[in-house]
Amino acid sequence: QGSQKRSNSTPETPQPKRAPSSRSPYGLFSPGSFSPSVTPSQKYSSRGGRGEVVASFGAVQGPAWSGRGGCAVKLFGCLEENLTKPYKFMFQKALDVREVLAGRVEELGEVLQRHHGLDGFSSATLPAQDPVTVLGQISCDGNGKLNAKSVLLVGDLEHSGGAQVPLDLSELPEYSLFPGQVVALEGTNSTGRRMVVSKLYEV
Repeated sequence: QGSQKRSNSTPETPQPKRAPSSRSPYGLFSPGSFSPSVTPSQKYSSRGGRGEVVASFGAVQGPAWSGRGGCAVKLFGCLEENLTKPYKFMFQKALDVREVLAGRVEELGEVLQRHHGLDGFSSATLPAQDPVTVLGQISCDGNGKLNAKSVLLVGDLEHSGGAQVPLDLSELPEYSLFPGQVVALEGTNSTGRRMVVSKLYEV
């Protein structure tokens, strides 16, 4: 038996293991075979028909509106709460946004306190062996979806200083929460690091 000659394959000049067939079925059904002459798209700046109406419905074009009698616009509420000058949306300062949200949490906390007859709120981060009632907003511990393992309570500024504490919801028979929801919770926080919730007060 004669010795078989091995192909001289080096990292600089690799040899393909299998030569491509000239009659490959993939070449017959490639996009280039169906559309061999594709005209290149025009540049955006050289396009035509800018601002031209290409389709319309109805015979009236540009109806003229006119009112009868004198009309006047009146602002209701305090002048401090109304916008009297141009306002840039989503250009608020972070501290101003936090102050508004904190005020809203306090308002809803008063509503919860009156509706459910609660005595008062405690800090969410202080260790407590006995059940305490805390106020705050529901949050998530990451960028993922909210589930039973990732629920946090962002405490109110007045009692908790805005601190976050993880929640253990295993003792609740049922609950329905969403991020940003203002709730009052009753539970124990023996270590100060996780609160075991026993009651949930919603607005």
